[in-house]
Amino acid sequence: MGKASGKKKQHESQAGSILNSKPLISSDISSKWSLFNKPIVHFFLIAVFGLLTYSNTFTVPFQFDDIDNVIENYRLRDLNNFWPPSGSRWFGFLTFALNYHFGGLNTIGYHIVNLVIHIFNAILVYWLVVITFKTPFFSNQQSEGTNFDSLIHLFTYSPLFIALLFVSHPIQTQAVTYIVQRFTSLATMLYLLSLVLYIKWREEQKAESRLYATRYTLYTASIISAILAMKTKEISFTLPLITIVYEFMFFEGNIKKRLLFLIPIILTMLIIPLGLTGTDSPIGDAIGELREASQETEQISRWDYLPTQFRVIVTYIRLLVLPINQNLDYDYTIYHSFFNPEVFLSLLFLLLIFAFGIYLLYANRYTLYASRFLAFGIFWFFITLSVESSIIPIKDVIFEHRVYLPGIGIIIAFTSAGFYGLHFIIRRLYSANCLPPLRESERTELKTRDYLSRISLITAYLLLSAVVIVFAISTYQRNIVWKDEVSLWEDAATKSPEKARVYYNLGKIYSAKGWGDKAIENYQTALKINPDFIEAHNNLGVEYKEKGWVDKAIEHYQIAIWLGPDFSTAHNNMGNAYIAKGWLDKAIEHYRLALRLKPDFMEAHNNLGVAYEKKGLLEEAINEYQTALLINPELKMASDNLNKLLRIKEK
Repeated sequence: MGKASGKKKQHESQAGSILNSKPLISSDISSKWSLFNKPIVHFFLIAVFGLLTYSNTFTVPFQFDDIDNVIENYRLRDLNNFWPPSGSRWFGFLTFALNYHFGGLNTIGYHIVNLVIHIFNAILVYWLVVITFKTPFFSNQQSEGTNFDSLIHLFTYSPLFIALLFVSHPIQTQAVTYIVQRFTSLATMLYLLSLVLYIKWREEQKAESRLYATRYTLYTASIISAILAMKTKEISFTLPLITIVYEFMFFEGNIKKRLLFLIPIILTMLIIPLGLTGTDSPIGDAIGELREASQETEQISRWDYLPTQFRVIVTYIRLLVLPINQNLDYDYTIYHSFFNPEVFLSLLFLLLIFAFGIYLLYANRYTLYASRFLAFGIFWFFITLSVESSIIPIKDVIFEHRVYLPGIGIIIAFTSAGFYGLHFIIRRLYSANCLPPLRESERTELKTRDYLSRISLITAYLLLSAVVIVFAISTYQRNIVWKDEVSLWEDAATKSPEKARVYYNLGKIYSAKGWGDKAIENYQTALKINPDFIEAHNNLGVEYKEKGWVDKAIEHYQIAIWLGPDFSTAHNNMGNAYIAKGWLDKAIEHYRLALRLKPDFMEAHNNLGVAYEKKGLLEEAINEYQTALLINPELKMASDNLNKLLRIKEK
């Protein structure tokens, strides 16, 4: 205790001279930049950069998982399906349903909403940084006269640059341009909003003049935002943890009282587990369901996924610092041992970063600089990434949209380090006479400070502006790749030449465009890489049937069914092949199998109706067509078949 007290006194004595010194930036300099310092100007710049950077995305078509989640998700067609609220991602799907309600499947509306969310997120990041420097920790540092001067740059200028880096960073394209990843950007928006509202509420605790109801409106809004975040995407599970870290890093007061503040937010962590398991399950079943729900795939064990994620996280950091060779579908190596040299070095690197954050938090608790804010950025990155990069196996070990929320922490950390490091270097250069000196008559403490601050600001503006512009141009260029499905997946094939799924998806795209030969070529390539690729066998069979090669089609359908007996689509397609050969009984058998596996398979109902009609079983055929239309009233082939058959019966 004696040593700690002595150290604190030493820093307090150093602080005395700083307390009486002039500000780093004189009022003369500040007045020149007064317009540029206004938040409304900053918001305008953020919005303009966001709009220009993503101006070429409004006509980008639906891609990849958009098909299942939006185009073929018939639940979105009726807003009544969303009340009462149900489902683990209820709020995210509700926004897609609203898009469909007002604009159908016109992608422009979906992209506008995604971009508005992204720009608003950048503004929330800006707001988070601004209000952080108004928290008691920083206020006390300034009023007590600790070494606060090095933070002036951050306080005045870093919110804008952090927000601009966030809005223009190329790695964000997947969360913004890829329509279905609104789940990520929307969850991030609600996550940030909840945290910012909580911080504002905590600051209002000091304002006794405020009405009690007014103060607690902020707190209630924070809780509501947290609940909606939890009902948007599972990454929101870490929100209470981040709120706790923030509370104890930047606020002060009675521990018990602060914990009481946090309890309602901590309780929101129950929403996601309960949503995944169901609230009506017995406790034993619920635990089993949660264990199953927390493992998206059985293809990768938890203990293979974790060491792989150490490598993945390093890749994420590399992409945040140097965003080149971006890819929609990475062909990433699965690692099986913690002692693999690449895994071990990655783990060591990550531990050093985390340890550095702890060092900054505790070793510099009496000298401020940018250390605590930088440490918070490091903790933010690791905590927010923990849901998707830990021991919960996900089928795809890496996706760029997963770093949308965690990337905020890295941007905060690097910008903080950059501002402080730049000012430190300029001071050292001046001390070493590497900068043009001031005239003898001007070498006062204030003028020296102004001179160094002017150089620091100009250099910071130039460097960070250059980075933001390069990022914005790179993002615009990356979005060109997203212009259509062909360019996107051909880019992925170039970067992941040994990944079967890339060629399978290219085959689907070529097939949809009527390029049968190209589709066959890509399905065959996919099967060379992965001979057990069930869907590729099925789709290759479809292409063979289209060319009239029915026997070859049946051969691949049989392989698909043998590999996946529960694959209803292969049974349906086998039925189509048997109809082409005139084997109606076999066709009916496979259609019934498909419907047993998937009772709402509308195409199978329609096809079964066709088989019945060919056999002369008209009533059975009418019943199947009607069932298909009950599932989807817009299914044209079923409607046409039913109307034709009814006209025949009338005659």
